[in-house]
Amino acid sequence: MRNPAYLVDMGNGVWQIDLLEQGLRGRTGAYVILDEQVTVIETGAANCQEQLWQGLQELGVRPDHVAYVIVTHVHLDHAGGAGQTMAKAANAKLVVHPRGARHMAQPSRLWQGASEVYGSNVERLFGRPEAVPEERIIIREHGDTLNIGRRTLTFFDSPGHAKHHFTILDPLSDALFAGDAVGIRYRTLFTGWEFEWVMPSTSPVDFDPEAVHNTMRMLRGVPFQWVYHTHFGRSPKEEAIAGTLRGAQAMADLIDRLYYPGITVDPVAEALREWVKHDLAAQGHNIGDVRVLDIDIILDAMGLLIYAEKRRRDRQSE
Repeated sequence: MRNPAYLVDMGNGVWQIDLLEQGLRGRTGAYVILDEQVTVIETGAANCQEQLWQGLQELGVRPDHVAYVIVTHVHLDHAGGAGQTMAKAANAKLVVHPRGARHMAQPSRLWQGASEVYGSNVERLFGRPEAVPEERIIIREHGDTLNIGRRTLTFFDSPGHAKHHFTILDPLSDALFAGDAVGIRYRTLFTGWEFEWVMPSTSPVDFDPEAVHNTMRMLRGVPFQWVYHTHFGRSPKEEAIAGTLRGAQAMADLIDRLYYPGITVDPVAEALREWVKHDLAAQGHNIGDVRVLDIDIILDAMGLLIYAEKRRRDRQSE
């Protein structure tokens, strides 16, 4: 089989397809499990469909081969293309967190929320989501399973990044498909730097450091060796969990120190850039300009502001 640059063999019949989100290498990936029932994990955005299906074609997967499409959560970069994927994969069922199912069947509120975050750029960045027929949607609760052949996948409710987020254990790969729940792995492929590391995502609107802590504690008790990030690739379990925990606490502490009513995104984003530089320096990496990360840092700043506003309202209501 030809192995083009956008396909990565993860072993055990699992492949990652680089979806080239916004034209960026090493940014967002879908995973394909070549088992008795072919399973795709993450569809990427609506405008990443050509890349997804090109990768599936390279793997010899026709649309009618796909049995299940699983989205870890319903943010547009993970599930925005679910409607288009399901329309083409006519035999497939969509597997989704119980809090996300209604947004897949009726994506209007999902689109409205994304538009509030991204403004007029939302369609250019992601394309427009399409509805998935309700009868083709399967919900998986915490601890539920799905047998796809040689392996049985297990689902874990994993809030902290999003309330509508689950992670998926693949015992045959000794790996957890983690979406954004166990951080983002910044790859050399994406940054151009000579090192890689894991940092959490605090993008709008559900960042909750206490939930992150509880999810990481729960996942530490689940037996697996590897974390498969949607952004991007593979990390050792403890590296990913420790990086997510440390970063989530540091970012929560940062906004607690910085926040005041009326503060805008720009000073929060600048503070995050400075924190990233200092954090990397403490790990032995001196990077003068971290703006290559602004695709996340600006969204992280927005998410931290929403988190701080929620905390302020909660305190006022006590």
